[in-house]
Amino acid sequence: MTDITALDTADPFARTRALFDLPDGIIYLDGNSLGALPRAVKGRMAEVVATQWGEGLIRSWNTHDWIDLPGRVGERIARLIGAAPQTLMVADSTSVNLFKVLVTALRLRPGRQVIVSERGNFPTDAYIAAGVAELLGQGHELRLVEASEIEAALGDDVAVLLLTEVNYRTGARLDMAGLTAAAQRAGVLTIWDLCHSAGAFPVDLSGADADFAVGCGYKYLNGGPGAPAFVYAAPRHLEGLRQPLTGWLGHAAPFSFAETYRPAAGIGAMRVGTPPVLSMSALDAALEVFDGVDLGALRAKADRLFELFTDEVKRLAPELQLATPSEPARRGTQVSLRHPEAYAVMQALIERGVIGDFREPDILRFGLTPLYLSFAEVKRAAEILGEVMRTGAWDQPRYKVRAKVV
Repeated sequence: MTDITALDTADPFARTRALFDLPDGIIYLDGNSLGALPRAVKGRMAEVVATQWGEGLIRSWNTHDWIDLPGRVGERIARLIGAAPQTLMVADSTSVNLFKVLVTALRLRPGRQVIVSERGNFPTDAYIAAGVAELLGQGHELRLVEASEIEAALGDDVAVLLLTEVNYRTGARLDMAGLTAAAQRAGVLTIWDLCHSAGAFPVDLSGADADFAVGCGYKYLNGGPGAPAFVYAAPRHLEGLRQPLTGWLGHAAPFSFAETYRPAAGIGAMRVGTPPVLSMSALDAALEVFDGVDLGALRAKADRLFELFTDEVKRLAPELQLATPSEPARRGTQVSLRHPEAYAVMQALIERGVIGDFREPDILRFGLTPLYLSFAEVKRAAEILGEVMRTGAWDQPRYKVRAKVV
């Protein structure tokens, strides 16, 4: 039998757990949707609001260097995902950044009009890609294929391969390096969505030789609801980089107020408008929890949490079907379980202090975030889930009423 107390006593991430402000009586298993609150964010926000904004006023664009905040925060994230210095910018949302890099990539492959993506990709990725194809017209199209069909779909009409490394429903992980190499052999550019990867486990954009990437700041990076997203371009694409949203802060000299647009050098060209200083400052402070963190050790703990949780669920609630691949290399750091009444089951769990989430049509989703989850909590969550299933506690009308956000 696993000695849970010994695991928690030896846990190197007990240090980082203390850096989070976690509510009493709650087992939080939804960090893959919205990360928990790092304690440092409260102090940073108070200082930014009261001192930088309240006292410094507009002077703080210079005295507190608000203007370069997108690049500074970008460098923090770059270290977590294997990006070279000055290749990543924090700006806008994932959807907006995806629009920017899709159009940029398509322009780099004139004569090819097809975007290939995985069927079942996160909806915003497919929506944006379809919208770009419609906007550009002239034969541009989005082509959705099964994961097993991706390499075979890379024909000579394909310009861009758009993939999310970790599937939001199942937690299945694609082979970034292998698929990027296959795309390059076919003359296809790659765009990787890292929303369920960044901060969850080691990512190596440089090692995989990916062309572009996007990702959000509010899941495993703990930047808060609606935190700014990030956008990456490989060094080989930085010279002459030009994206379609030619806003003033992407200009080479924005305060020259020139009449014509001239893109900034390098990744700075991916900027558009005024950065959201408050939310970007929150993300900057949140990223401090990763200082000194070994992402390999982080992943090792996530794997142990996965094994503990799934073993307990298999024992206590065998009617739940595991939707996430068991092989570590083929999954992210979430557990997805299938049940026909998954929504009601999740509401019953939440009422009992275990917070996960639901995804259509039948997925119970649990994020395993090693920075602040203990082994004891994960075991207890599985026990409560088992109790809910064994007693049928989920089978009540109030648990089946859908909220706006699930």
